[in-house]
Amino acid sequence: MSTSVSDAPAAPPDPSPPAKSRPPAGPRSGRARAWATRAPLLPALIFLIAVTQLPFVATLFISLFDWNSLNPDARSFSGLSNYGSVFSDADLRESVFTTMLLTATVVIASVVFGLLLALLLDRKFMGRGLVRTLLITPFLLVPVSAALLWKHVLYNPEYGLLNGGWAWFTGLFGVENASQPDWISDMPLLAVEASLIWQWTPFMMLILLAGLQSRPIDMMEAARLDGANAWQMFAFLTLPHLRRYLELGVLLGSIYIVQNFDAVFTITAGGLGTANLPYTIYQTFYQAHEYGLASAAGVVVVIGTIVIATFALRVVSSLFSEEAGRS
Repeated sequence: MSTSVSDAPAAPPDPSPPAKSRPPAGPRSGRARAWATRAPLLPALIFLIAVTQLPFVATLFISLFDWNSLNPDARSFSGLSNYGSVFSDADLRESVFTTMLLTATVVIASVVFGLLLALLLDRKFMGRGLVRTLLITPFLLVPVSAALLWKHVLYNPEYGLLNGGWAWFTGLFGVENASQPDWISDMPLLAVEASLIWQWTPFMMLILLAGLQSRPIDMMEAARLDGANAWQMFAFLTLPHLRRYLELGVLLGSIYIVQNFDAVFTITAGGLGTANLPYTIYQTFYQAHEYGLASAAGVVVVIGTIVIATFALRVVSSLFSEEAGRS
């Protein structure tokens, strides 16, 4: 007996409910997801605001007062008069000029020496890794330790290595018992600049070495096959390629050197015309006890640093854009 298709038992119904289409995420759920992503960063952001922005706001507030801690009852609101004193006071103007001279000298010399060392390390030779590690070492030292090293090991007029080298050099010409120079007293600003150049040259070297190693190899090979010599390749290919990296090194170096306090305080204690603006702020605040004037000078330094940092961030973003475009 044959059974028809209509006599076959029907399939049991599916107990699961029909699938419902999920409604599109609304703006509220998108904001919730964004806040959930940023939530782990909130403690760090709060800490950053507490240790940087709140003290700056307090400094900005104090800078509007004529406030000497030795006579706190005479504190009075002075408006922007402290800022006028920053630009009109002879000592502060001299410290601003010293800061500009110190920053320009250290940054330019560090970039030049860093470029020369980067060109050296870009070549392959035996022991390149060891040489690179040794050249980076000065930048890894604590700034105060580096300044103490230069002050006592190199500059000391009695047992410093520089005076030992000077005696050996003069002995080559038959000059015995030549007068030993006192490097810090005879050339104080140059002594501070030399220690900072020694410390910041490795930083510039690392930036420029990264730029050298990012050069397009095919372009360099094509120029070599076309008969370009080493100088032409450096002047017309390498140097234009390094322009962004040079700008980045100059801007970042300027940000740090403008705020440098360790070398001036340790080597010369701000004497002999080496007091830069951070050291003058220290003297005004802790020795003259002029809180309002010192705060105004500090605000000027912060604003100048922010201006330089803005240009630095633009250079960094343009570098990232160029690298993304190549990839």
